[in-house]
Amino acid sequence: MRTEITDLDTLRGHRADDRDLRGVVLTRLDLTARDDDALLRTAMDGALLLGCVLTPEAARRAQAAGALVFPVVPDLPYDTYRATLYTADELFDGFDPARPESYADTPDARIYRHAKETALDPLHALTERLHDHSISEALADVLTGHPVAVMGGHALTRDSDGYRDAVNLGITLGQQGFTVLTGGGPGAMEAVPLGVRLGDQATVDATLDVLAAAPKFASGATVDVDEIGRWLAAGLAVDLPDGEIRTIGIPTWFYGHEPPNPFCQLHAKYFANSVREDGLLTVATGGIIYTPGSAGTVQEVFQDYTQNHYSSVGPPAPMIFLGARFWTEDVPAAPLVRKLAKGREAEPLILVTDDADEAVALLRTYSTSVEQTGALG
Repeated sequence: MRTEITDLDTLRGHRADDRDLRGVVLTRLDLTARDDDALLRTAMDGALLLGCVLTPEAARRAQAAGALVFPVVPDLPYDTYRATLYTADELFDGFDPARPESYADTPDARIYRHAKETALDPLHALTERLHDHSISEALADVLTGHPVAVMGGHALTRDSDGYRDAVNLGITLGQQGFTVLTGGGPGAMEAVPLGVRLGDQATVDATLDVLAAAPKFASGATVDVDEIGRWLAAGLAVDLPDGEIRTIGIPTWFYGHEPPNPFCQLHAKYFANSVREDGLLTVATGGIIYTPGSAGTVQEVFQDYTQNHYSSVGPPAPMIFLGARFWTEDVPAAPLVRKLAKGREAEPLILVTDDADEAVALLRTYSTSVEQTGALG
């Protein structure tokens, strides 16, 4: 296991203890000051310097000592080696609710355009992968316990009964103390974290009245900045408490025409959808609730079941199909998953129900069992 150092005080302490830098990862450190440059005068075999600022002489010396130096790539609209997840304030910096078109000037929109424009460039393919690795590291730093995930379609409008149901599901999950993950986009992906943060039914009606000003955004494959801006402005008009981090979105710029929602407290936003999707399923060690969705949600069902079938990332966790008719008749994924799970460890953890309380009860039972047995370490 490599030692990673992300601040100068830690590096100074490391060297003051007479430890060298072999195999150490240094991230985003400015080492141009004379005293700090001296910290690199030691064995550095296998060290990684990610986005550090060095004098030319120090860079040559580090490489000669066996370090790999990954420089800062100029003129990027994102930080390749960032150490934290995104906040909505950061992604939507510069957005003016009175000017919906100003969404186009936010970091979120600029990064998406840059990714589209440089899609075939090897340099930017590399910087995007390094960025995504940093996001995975930052996500691992904030996750504790056994988070649960809720999957569902982006097309659910804010004025629909389904959206209200998803808000109520979030309230129930939040009251049970779960950290809740979603895909981070609109529809069910924003309704559930909204419910987690509201905490109870007291302000649901008033909140949905605010959101009714912009119940949806354009769901096509192109960015309609005006409609997204109106959708975003209505979301930002909702006053939500901060407090402990309990809602994390995991969206992607691959679907950049879908903005991240403003209700998740943090966003682990990726360039590579495949990394994001598999990662979301993997870190939801407490189980997953599937609300009605389209092809993307169905794909996640079977990716998740594959992990459970082979216990490839740990023991099986609950798979809950919320909406019995949808998952058994309209999109009959649940019967196939049950057939595949017959006689296996995953079988008793598959639930098809219309009752959100029953769904959350299974998650709570599983979480308690895991805590008692230490099954997930």
